[in-house]
Amino acid sequence: MSFLNILLKLLPSKPVWAHCDIPCGIYDPAAAQLAAKTVLKMVQKLKEIKAEPGSPEELQARNNFVRMVSVKETHAEICKREILILWTDYFKSEHLEKFPDLHDLVWKTCKLCSDNKRAVDEAKAEDLVEAVDKIAHIFHETSRF
Repeated sequence: MSFLNILLKLLPSKPVWAHCDIPCGIYDPAAAQLAAKTVLKMVQKLKEIKAEPGSPEELQARNNFVRMVSVKETHAEICKREILILWTDYFKSEHLEKFPDLHDLVWKTCKLCSDNKRAVDEAKAEDLVEAVDKIAHIFHETSRF
């Protein structure tokens, strides 16, 4: 038996509990909010792209288009991941009691993330920002910090 095993058997211990695998206090909806706002901004910028076919500006406009679509889709995925982290690691059953529409709100917000990956739709991007802001509000209402 190693010294460490003997030491562990001799030291007093007590069980500990946590609602997640990482200590509380690290959750913040700000990343989801920033990602949602980035989606909206990319949609707005995509709508502004204009270049005559065959013009010298066309190639740069295409390049900008591809980059903006990539950023939009990446941030929609970041937003979804951040919302799901809050949903699965932070929110608890007592939060659902206080905010009974939370489950539906999270589900619809994640669907909006997917919708915004598939389309260039300013209304859907605005809906995403609004939904993420509602989740952030609930987070701040339930946060003890």
